[in-house]
Amino acid sequence: MEAVISIAIGVLFGSGIWLILRPRTFQIITGLMLMSYAVNLFIFVMGRVWIDKAPLTLKPGLPVLGDYADPLSQALVLTAIVIGFATTALYLVIMIGARGLTGTDHVDGKEPDA
Repeated sequence: MEAVISIAIGVLFGSGIWLILRPRTFQIITGLMLMSYAVNLFIFVMGRVWIDKAPLTLKPGLPVLGDYADPLSQALVLTAIVIGFATTALYLVIMIGARGLTGTDHVDGKEPDA
């Protein structure tokens, strides 16, 4: 399972880098979103992924830390998702404004000669 998650993180991050190097603003925004998803998945996995185990349970007695997932990484990922949505919305508004002003979505503001 670790290999599949590692490959998924690598593919997401690599795709994000490839899209960031494109000349169109929508592709750059999509690349940033893919990279943020890869980082969020990496942070979430670092908090220990187990099947059929609750992230936090209240049992009587002293807790055994090895039986629980790390709630800190889950809280960090949830916060990062919320901030990522807000940042993406800001990028989209700026992109739409720039397209309205320049008439193109090329990062230089003008279409290259075809």
